[in-house]
Amino acid sequence: MDQAVVDALLPMVTKAVNFLVETLVNVVRQNKELIKGAEGDFHSLLDEAQGLNASLAADYADLNKNSNPTKWNELSLKILRTAYKAEDSIDKFLAQAKIDQDNTLKKLFPVDKVVDRWTKLPEINKILTELREIRQESQQAIQESPQTGLQPENSSTAQQTQGSALEDHEVIGFDESAEKVRKRLVEGSEDLEVASIVGMPGLGKTTLARKVYHDPVISFEFFKRVWVYVGPSYVEKDIFLNIHKGLELSSEGVQDKNGEQLAKEIHDFVIKGGRYLIVLDDVWEAKAVDFVKTAFPDKKGRHRILMTTREKQVATPVSAYLHDLKFLEDPESFELLEKRVFGKRKKFPIQLVGHGEKILESCSGVPLAIVVIAGVLSSCSEEIEWQLVEENVGQYLVKKEDPKSCLKFVEMSYNHLPQDKRASFLYIGAFPRGFDIPAWKLIRLWIAEGLIKSSLRGSEIEVIAEYYLNDIANRNLVIVMQKRSNGQVKTFRVHDMVHEFCNVEAKRVCLFQQLYPTTPNLTTPSIRDPVTSRRLCIKSSIPHNFIPEHRDAEHVRSFLCFSPKGIDVSNVEIQLLPKAFPLIRVCDIQSFIFKFVPEFYILFHMRYLAVSGEFQSLSPLFGNFWNLQTLMLHTNQSTLEIKEGIWKMLQLRHLHTNKPVKLPLPSNPISKSSCLQTLSKIAPESCTRNVLAKVCNLKKLGIEGKLEALLGFESFEELKCLERLKMLNDIMSPKIQLPQLFFTYLRTLKKLTLSSTKIDWSEAKELGKLESLEVLKLKDNACMGKSWKPEAGSFRLLQVLWIHLTDLKTWDTSNCRFGRLRHLVLISCYNLEAVPHELANSPYLTEIRLHNTQNAENSAKEIKRKKLEMQAPGNIEFNLVIFPPQADAS
Repeated sequence: MDQAVVDALLPMVTKAVNFLVETLVNVVRQNKELIKGAEGDFHSLLDEAQGLNASLAADYADLNKNSNPTKWNELSLKILRTAYKAEDSIDKFLAQAKIDQDNTLKKLFPVDKVVDRWTKLPEINKILTELREIRQESQQAIQESPQTGLQPENSSTAQQTQGSALEDHEVIGFDESAEKVRKRLVEGSEDLEVASIVGMPGLGKTTLARKVYHDPVISFEFFKRVWVYVGPSYVEKDIFLNIHKGLELSSEGVQDKNGEQLAKEIHDFVIKGGRYLIVLDDVWEAKAVDFVKTAFPDKKGRHRILMTTREKQVATPVSAYLHDLKFLEDPESFELLEKRVFGKRKKFPIQLVGHGEKILESCSGVPLAIVVIAGVLSSCSEEIEWQLVEENVGQYLVKKEDPKSCLKFVEMSYNHLPQDKRASFLYIGAFPRGFDIPAWKLIRLWIAEGLIKSSLRGSEIEVIAEYYLNDIANRNLVIVMQKRSNGQVKTFRVHDMVHEFCNVEAKRVCLFQQLYPTTPNLTTPSIRDPVTSRRLCIKSSIPHNFIPEHRDAEHVRSFLCFSPKGIDVSNVEIQLLPKAFPLIRVCDIQSFIFKFVPEFYILFHMRYLAVSGEFQSLSPLFGNFWNLQTLMLHTNQSTLEIKEGIWKMLQLRHLHTNKPVKLPLPSNPISKSSCLQTLSKIAPESCTRNVLAKVCNLKKLGIEGKLEALLGFESFEELKCLERLKMLNDIMSPKIQLPQLFFTYLRTLKKLTLSSTKIDWSEAKELGKLESLEVLKLKDNACMGKSWKPEAGSFRLLQVLWIHLTDLKTWDTSNCRFGRLRHLVLISCYNLEAVPHELANSPYLTEIRLHNTQNAENSAKEIKRKKLEMQAPGNIEFNLVIFPPQADAS
């Protein structure tokens, strides 16, 4: 047995045992009534699990590399199986105890259909004996021995990186290539043309395509641009669905149409006028491009398809222009490594140059290899550490004839990750390849899966999880696509090679099991193994193929489905899911139109639930989800009524809905406050004092509807923790007035978004009194009037200002200098005469974006000129973006 397998399994073992301990601690503290009569058994199990957990935490880092790997592998799997078995037995006991104590549930589930919870006690006692034996076995196997060589950093200390993946990295060596591709797309033939970017994995095909896709000239030349990830196992209909969605066509009945019908609908839309650009990323077969071409007229439209592919034989038959991506030259490789390790404003220390050049020889000019190895070097501050990397990197030479040789660089960076972050990193592979992953969603899943180790409670665990993600990004293991206003990761994706590594390694360490569509000639993959089938990721549009009819997969704890949205599974026997997976913790089936059945409400251990359906209201039985942390609901109704059961969900921290929810009045206003931190959309009429007092721990709140129903904002006094607020007024509603109480109560507010509120600009100066405000977004006539002159001393901490669609004509900042402002975005401010010239003196201002704000363009250019004149070497660079681009910019 390879020692690497042991090293990979150990983090999973410690995660499993640690999670078992946390489960038992919560049981004995919070569920005393449910374990009444069995307290001694649970306390004994907790003591033994804590002992094993402490032993593993203290000793596994000192595991002797010369010990027997086969023995350690067997012991690791034994610990995993026992920990999982213990967890399952505990949860079965609690679920049955809950049913026994609840008369409503007893009526739904008669006694002859359930199992007596006391029959589980002998099983728990047997597990207790197994844990004692395992603990003795592990003590004998672990031998203290110092480790040598290149080791991961200690996870207890925060990583100190010299550069940061969260910076806006320049794309090195692609300027000439981008210009050639852009020119071909803009000029070229009058007819439909296909252009291709070809190169081995890791050369930056997708990076170059994105650089071109976001180019202002391309944005101006093409009426619509649509990005579609294809991949090796593409489905023709899915490609057309993505194009259909990107063109913003009507979604009514779209799932019922086949590929040919969708192509015709796209064709009929396109011939009405305008140029269209379709980017097909990661194409493996030429016929995928041929499919797309059928949706576009061949003649006179000047439409373009840009594809990326690894294989020249895929591109040649369908392409009018082929761009062969080359390896980086030595100076470009050095520049890329320098910027990725040290950031934009620092140079390579002279004593490290030689080591850097030697390391780059192994990278062979492949950008991915350089970026990944930079992630390792960014945490190395001493020359001896660089020397260790140099000595070890030689075995990972990139072979140009072997595309998968880049996996070795990913492996090296992975091995350098702290042990407690490895499972979290591998979990990213559960998302589909080419998928833009929302950071908040991944963080919620990490927490629900028990992958974040923290002794802290409440909101603090989200902070730890965000640190995990930032650390992974700083190591260049993910590609940051969007950042939030505060500079943190908003969305990201992973390179194909990194994604492949995550899937291979996750399978090896039993983190999750990938399931794919089967053909009539193949049997459905087995999900009966309680270790390897703990978490299921379904890449199929037919999820019920993987839901067994019998209770032979009750060990399954996670069920993630990634399919085209809107698939109706109403004819599927949904009750199979709670019967097949009675202990499920994570269930993401938001791609499907779902209907709740009574059996669903006994999934007491659910921590994360994401569903879509035609919901008008939620059943009071939702209160049975007493472990639920994150609830995501997507409905096609105008509002969603939630019953009083929500106040029984004491662990619920995040409620995300696509439509405003109507919350019930708490029956007992002085009872314990809700743990809710996120309430994405609530109807204004539900913002009563009693309701907001119940959700007083909110950090993020969205209010949508007729805002005049808020009646003076007195209830906002209850929101003493609120940091982010969205107020989206009904477009037909009258303007609102923000009373002085609004500014008095919201002292903690950091981000405010207003839409259609129609506040007079003369009153908008009051917004500057929000003493903690860092981000202000004013959208769709949030403010109206001809002039705005903020008062002196206001907006002291404001970093981001976004103004979209207003009749503002003059903006005077002579009193208010916006001293902390970093980003200014002005969209469709048609009447604005100028950007205030005083902003040139704002020391932190790094970017101004003007979209359809032509009258203010000259003033923005003058600000840029002054900023560049004042800029000292090494200072923050200034960026001015104007759209549509002017003729000379082309």
